[in-house]
Amino acid sequence: MRNQKETIRKMVNYLNNEEKDGGFWLPNIQRPFVWSEEQIERLFDSIMREYPISTLLVWRTKSEIKCRKFIDHYKESIKLSHYSIPENTQTKLLVLDGQQRLQSLYIGLKGSYEKKELFFNVLSGNLSAPEDIRYQFKFFNSETAKFPWIKFKDIVFSNKQFDEIAENIIEDSNAELIKDDERRIRKNIALVIRQFCTVDVLIYQELDSVDNPEAYQENDVVEIFIRANSGGTKLGKSDLLFSLLTASWDEAGEQIEVLLDELNRTGYNFTRDFILKTCITLLEKGARYDVDKFRDGKTKEDIINNWDNIANAIKDVKDFLFGKTFMRTDKAVPSYLALIPVIYFRYHFQGKWSTVQELDTYMLRTLITGAFSGNPDNLIDRCTKKIKEINNFDVKQIFNVILADGRNLQITANTILEQYYQSKYIHLIFNLWYKDFNYYPSYQSNLPQIDHIFPQSLLRKIKETNPNTGRKDLLKYRQFDRDQIANCMLLTAQENGAGGKRDIPPEDWFSDKDESYLNLHLIPTDRELWQLDNFDKFIEARKQLILGKFSFMIQQVIF
Repeated sequence: MRNQKETIRKMVNYLNNEEKDGGFWLPNIQRPFVWSEEQIERLFDSIMREYPISTLLVWRTKSEIKCRKFIDHYKESIKLSHYSIPENTQTKLLVLDGQQRLQSLYIGLKGSYEKKELFFNVLSGNLSAPEDIRYQFKFFNSETAKFPWIKFKDIVFSNKQFDEIAENIIEDSNAELIKDDERRIRKNIALVIRQFCTVDVLIYQELDSVDNPEAYQENDVVEIFIRANSGGTKLGKSDLLFSLLTASWDEAGEQIEVLLDELNRTGYNFTRDFILKTCITLLEKGARYDVDKFRDGKTKEDIINNWDNIANAIKDVKDFLFGKTFMRTDKAVPSYLALIPVIYFRYHFQGKWSTVQELDTYMLRTLITGAFSGNPDNLIDRCTKKIKEINNFDVKQIFNVILADGRNLQITANTILEQYYQSKYIHLIFNLWYKDFNYYPSYQSNLPQIDHIFPQSLLRKIKETNPNTGRKDLLKYRQFDRDQIANCMLLTAQENGAGGKRDIPPEDWFSDKDESYLNLHLIPTDRELWQLDNFDKFIEARKQLILGKFSFMIQQVIF
């Protein structure tokens, strides 16, 4: 292993370019680029402030490794498969650690972020908001950027001397600059040229398998990649497992990407983490993440060989969830992990899938009670063990397993009434309550919205006497009083938008509503209760209507 140094300008020219030892590329074991605009802007500020940006790790090899190019024009909808390059036996440099930094530099200096390019405020240099930013960088559309914002790549890749660049900027500014401004511009341009074009800021350690072929084999490099990344907090264990999977399965990233696209197009938010945990559970490896499971080679091989059946089982359960229950949106599914035992049953007992009973009861009760919250790996294993033992998905027996694990399955009146505005389970409750609402409109902004019946602005005006001062300055209704489910209703985006309910008090909002509207929202029909002075009585009356609505669920669970 040897240390190499390069200027940033040279390094970004080597990315996706065979000029330097075949060029720098990304191996397939690398996860997707995840940095935000702000993170990229902070990186450039750090470089300008001469902060160290850590050593990179690079593998020099001739191996036929599946690789991809660095992204020049980044956008959220990008597909990594579009950046794949043909495998070859030429010398190349593969980045094992430092992708996010190099990719950020490449986007800032060679490309764009969501069609915006990186600009530098040539008058910056003092600490500004946020306080830890000194040199201001920002992504702009070129046509909207004005002085003192200068496109940064035009400075870094200019062939002129730094003083000539600075003078051109001053002359073209069309602004009345004082001497201090001109000095700041000259100082900043000199610093840019120093940090990005002159000084070898980037240091990378090179693992050389070209001159020393026996030193680092592909499996060694995967292990080094894992060890290099496992110390940080940004790379989770599922990412490490995925890196091992993609090392021997070229299409892994694309296949999982396609599956997630199919699963989530109807409003859910399944993740790669969920897919990998499901895979190892279905293959009898246990739900707990363990890198050793993927090092043995067998797990990877089993996933590859059974991928179509695994994907079909997951899609079948998702279709059941969407088509046979009212949990049709991500907001109504607090935890996807409760689905894994169901997918296990569908995968191993496909012939019995169409005859299984009370699946909707299982999903509803486990989700509302949070039975699979926390760390449920052992619970998942116990559930799948029971399914395998009885060769069926018997909801009562599965519930017994959950209860024996010390988990709660009891839905009480408080389970419902303690929900509140923006609580974890309120959308699940409302999905069951408002069964006729379209929870997945074509336009995201048309999603149903939870609103307060008695507006917060009115309730906050009601004060009680402070016993310490004698003044009427204490809030009568605290946050939970205002946000409780009994003071919430579900409105369409149109009802809650401009010209809609907003801060209209209930006595005005409900005055022209018919009986079917009041019944849908479980509104007490006694109009006296709609008045602000009767808020407490309204809440008590509506609680009874809500409990009546959900009486079918509120019962002691005994098996």
